[in-house]
Amino acid sequence: MDPLMENVSHTYFILNGFDELGELRPLLFIPFFFIFLLSISANSLLLYVIVSQRVLHSPMYILIALLACVDLSLPLYVIPNMLLNFLFDLRGISLTGCLTQMHCIHFIGSFTSSLLVWMALDRYFAICTPLYYHNSMAVPRFLKFVIPLLIRNFIFNTVLVSLAGRLSFCYRNVMDHCFCEHMALVTLACGNTSLNNLVGLVGIFLIPVTDFIIIVISYVIIFRSVFRSGTSGAKALNTCVTHIIVITVSLVILLTAFLSYRIRNYLSPSIRIFISTMYLLFPGCFNPIIYGLRTKEIRQQILRLDELMSAADKLVSAARRAGVRRRQAGVRRRQAGVRS
Repeated sequence: MDPLMENVSHTYFILNGFDELGELRPLLFIPFFFIFLLSISANSLLLYVIVSQRVLHSPMYILIALLACVDLSLPLYVIPNMLLNFLFDLRGISLTGCLTQMHCIHFIGSFTSSLLVWMALDRYFAICTPLYYHNSMAVPRFLKFVIPLLIRNFIFNTVLVSLAGRLSFCYRNVMDHCFCEHMALVTLACGNTSLNNLVGLVGIFLIPVTDFIIIVISYVIIFRSVFRSGTSGAKALNTCVTHIIVITVSLVILLTAFLSYRIRNYLSPSIRIFISTMYLLFPGCFNPIIYGLRTKEIRQQILRLDELMSAADKLVSAARRAGVRRRQAGVRRRQAGVRS
């Protein structure tokens, strides 16, 4: 490498994701835009239903509402820039903007993982210790489970991004990605990046993998409690298994995207980018279905709102028809007066 380049560090980067598609690249705007609309619409509806219906103001539904907020914020923060990139070829981003985006993506992603842990604990308290459920879910007690995970997420993500910001990027400034992913940026650095790789690897097992293990253990205890009680466990089994499947798929997508930078593989850059992007979009599209529509009480409130809207539409239509009839009657009276 040219010695002069060692003293030069790029502060502006080009997000060059899916460049292999060439002239077809702008067409990616269409599928990503519709997935974005689906995610925003579904989570907005779910959030509105929970906030507007007082019957849903209980700990479980508040956690679902928080999950909907997270699933709203991540696409809103990342996807619009991707759409502009595809449609108008706006690929540039500063190092500061890149690090800020990276921190937000990782913090929101880790917050989602923590939320799923809290939801699993909520179900554990509700099913295994129902007599003490409200005491366990009281804010002062539940904060003991909330604050440590939030501190863990913030400290780890701050360290991860800070280490990335200290690197020198003297090789090139073209990033094979559509957003600022940690390893996509680190691979552009010159010098030793082993510490960045180690911290990233520790983070994967410290946050999503650890949270996944806690969730699985919680659901296993729930299964045992339900079956030992002699009550029908079909509903609990169906719900918990569905949750575990969705969480497992999300974790597999995350690990595939993460390890693709560290293990020799035959994945093309476009496939790697698509997998990383699905990690951002997959939860926002499926969580409203898994945690919303499949929940009986939420589904009932959505149907109730639909019935109320249909009734309101009928009233508006009837009022319009009555107004038309009154105007027509008035016209006929005026015409009769003119003839007389």
